[in-house]
Amino acid sequence: MHTTLRSATREVVIGDDQPFCIIGERINPTGRKIFQEQLRAGDLSRIAIDVAQQVAGGAMVLDVNMGVPLADEVDLMVQAVTMIQGLSDIPLCIDSSVIEALDAGLSTYQGKALVNSVTAEDDRLEAILPLVKRHGAAIIALPNDEFEIPMEPGRRLELVRKIVEVATGTYGIAIEDIVIDPLAMPIGADTTLVAKTLETISMIHAEFGLNMTLGASNVSFGMPDRATLGAVFMPMAMKCGLTSAIMDARTPQLVRAVKAADLMLDHDPWGANWISAHRAQQAADAS
Repeated sequence: MHTTLRSATREVVIGDDQPFCIIGERINPTGRKIFQEQLRAGDLSRIAIDVAQQVAGGAMVLDVNMGVPLADEVDLMVQAVTMIQGLSDIPLCIDSSVIEALDAGLSTYQGKALVNSVTAEDDRLEAILPLVKRHGAAIIALPNDEFEIPMEPGRRLELVRKIVEVATGTYGIAIEDIVIDPLAMPIGADTTLVAKTLETISMIHAEFGLNMTLGASNVSFGMPDRATLGAVFMPMAMKCGLTSAIMDARTPQLVRAVKAADLMLDHDPWGANWISAHRAQQAADAS
């Protein structure tokens, strides 16, 4: 199953027979105090640095979140989307919990975007899915609802079924435009949680063949040497059916692990991407 995203001039296809899709997470003010202050002051200059670093690191899609307290998120989203599309031609993931900001970002965007995100809560489905359908976008959906964030993979699968039924049956969204976030939980809180995430990925892949993504940094939150943990987790998740991740493309160890897994899983014919990346790194080191 292929989920196709587009900018005005470029297309990215997410699928289990495609190279793993790296969605750059950096254009997000969460946990970045200086960036928040800059955005509140109307200074978006840091975005240009974030775009350049993530593209150089291998990002294929860029997540854009402008959720800053005491700021006009709608206006910031419009400015950010316009600015980023002037700097790069890779597709965008419009990321907000504010409906008006999602609408403004999608209205401004030139192409077919990914929307981050919707849950299985009835009111969120009713609010966001018509917007996604109207703009012809794809959607990231999380299997939690107003009652719980389920720990058991079976319950998460039940909520995926609900999301798919409502999105396709009620709103006419193509099933290939539904990307599931299987809920990656921090291993530092409970060492059984990653195994449950991997089981969830396998179950969703087996029943629906849907594309999946997650926040790669969630798994290692609160633990030391997070890059190593992420570099181990990503190939495991890819083998289970994960096809993309929202991750820090500036972390070479994580990006190399993903590209190595692509090669091992036969998603990189003849190792062309692996060899090209190696030669590019050699040239960079030499210069």
